[in-house]
Amino acid sequence: MAEQLTDSHKFNLWKNRLEKNGMDVHRVDELYSRRNGKGEILFSLLYTNATTPEGNKIPPICFLKGEVVCVLVSFIDSVTREKYLLLVRQRRICDGSLTYEHPAGMLDSESDAAEVAAREVWEETGIKVEKEQLIALHDEPYYPSTGTSDEAMYLFYCELELTQEQIQSYHNKSQGLLSDHEYIETFVVPFAKGHKLITNVNGILLDYMYLKSVGDWELLKSL
Repeated sequence: MAEQLTDSHKFNLWKNRLEKNGMDVHRVDELYSRRNGKGEILFSLLYTNATTPEGNKIPPICFLKGEVVCVLVSFIDSVTREKYLLLVRQRRICDGSLTYEHPAGMLDSESDAAEVAAREVWEETGIKVEKEQLIALHDEPYYPSTGTSDEAMYLFYCELELTQEQIQSYHNKSQGLLSDHEYIETFVVPFAKGHKLITNVNGILLDYMYLKSVGDWELLKSL
């Protein structure tokens, strides 16, 4: 049975956050929703009527997406110590071009962001990492599109020391769930070169936050 919008985890997470911050939500109209194979809400386009604590209205359209994760996978050459990025390459609806991104995905109704992040790395790249290997870069979620969406993002990284042969074995692998229209190829590239290929803002931010976290100031200055 298809999940009703108002029963969904994503809707109630969003609505509770609004009310926690003093918003008075008068009405929400469901313009369109997409559900997964289990009937759960994946995302929705909503028209809202809400008033701020100051008595003002806010722009009414919200793209309901919920919480998402993004993971930077840094390969470290066991001999040279050079760092490589494990990216995923696919066409995106923003402009139709091939984009280079870090592995990412939605939490849906789950609450363990690290567990979902580890699973997304496996599904999108074919490399197995445990959630304990993932380092969270912040505690509270970041909002990449505050004016139009509730999307709440958690950023992680992991470092894996491998031989050059092992590193290259993850290049140009076909991945993704065809049922979700995912046609993904992995792309292994030296860190600085990979950074220049990334065009989504959260991916660029993740690169900088990772290098700052591990104290790689030399590589940071080269970007």
